[in-house]
Amino acid sequence: MSALVLGVDSGGSGLRVTLARRSPGAEGPRVLGGVRCAEPVRTGPAGIDADHMAEQLLPAVRELCAAAGAGGEPVAAACVGAAGMATLGESLRTRLPGLLREGCGVRALVLAADAVTAYAGALGQRPGAVVAAGTGMVATGTDLSRWRRADGWGHLLGDCGGGAWIGRAGLDAALRAVDGRPGGSAALRARAEERFGAPLSGLPAQLYPRADRAAVLASFAPDVADGCAEGDPVASRIVRAAAEEIADSAAAVCPAQDGGGGATDATGTAVVACTGGLFRLGEVLQGPVRAGLAARLPGVDVVEAAGDPLDGAVLLAHELAADRLALPRDPALLTVTGPGARQG
Repeated sequence: MSALVLGVDSGGSGLRVTLARRSPGAEGPRVLGGVRCAEPVRTGPAGIDADHMAEQLLPAVRELCAAAGAGGEPVAAACVGAAGMATLGESLRTRLPGLLREGCGVRALVLAADAVTAYAGALGQRPGAVVAAGTGMVATGTDLSRWRRADGWGHLLGDCGGGAWIGRAGLDAALRAVDGRPGGSAALRARAEERFGAPLSGLPAQLYPRADRAAVLASFAPDVADGCAEGDPVASRIVRAAAEEIADSAAAVCPAQDGGGGATDATGTAVVACTGGLFRLGEVLQGPVRAGLAARLPGVDVVEAAGDPLDGAVLLAHELAADRLALPRDPALLTVTGPGARQG
């Protein structure tokens, strides 16, 4: 039977919600509409706030159902992909299934880390490896029996090669130029003064008190990429180092590294996809990443990501409704409640 399915992507820029319909015999979902809730879901001592998510999500779902002429129809399956799910998702796993069941009739629910929905959006349900890079950076891989994850430890402890990492390295080079220390870049100093104001001695006061300092650091990554493209050797070293970090993480999670050739397509070629806003920096980053992957995974096939994390959430909800969810369950990364909760 035809059924409503719901995909949700929750991150630092708020909630994105898509309502779709699964039709018998259809290969994929038919999108009915989408909406964005600009307020990010709060995180407190108990982790991601399930009640705050529901306060935003339930009215959005009702609005989408009404607009699609499906008011009052229950949602057969939903997938919520959330940043921080792996370490901060206990409240969501405990409370959100009941809130969505009571609020809009959600019968079955996938709760997933955003790295998993990014994987599903990029590669679907085939084995492989996906690097998701934006402000942060995380690599995820699976052979469809278990997940492997590398990095994603946040801008203070990791996210190596991500936007905040590149931006911080660029600002370090700018401040070295201010001080006259080795490793400084006059070009990056000029760009930093243009973006943050001169003198750069005021930068710590701008940066340190801010809760969104990772995003502020990442805002300087395009300046570093521009410097690289213009031939600044310091900027070029930073971007090449970022590409090496990204390739290291991808190689660490690729199932082909197990010796079983798990991350392969029908031709036996290793499959890796790169997704996320950082790759919009263009060939200046993409080229070195491809080279790094080729060196670490000979014969790797770097494929274009089919979609983004919201597309992945819609896909997982659709496959759950069709009883075809094949990605492996994991207590931190992917859990299922309701029909379909058995291991796929």
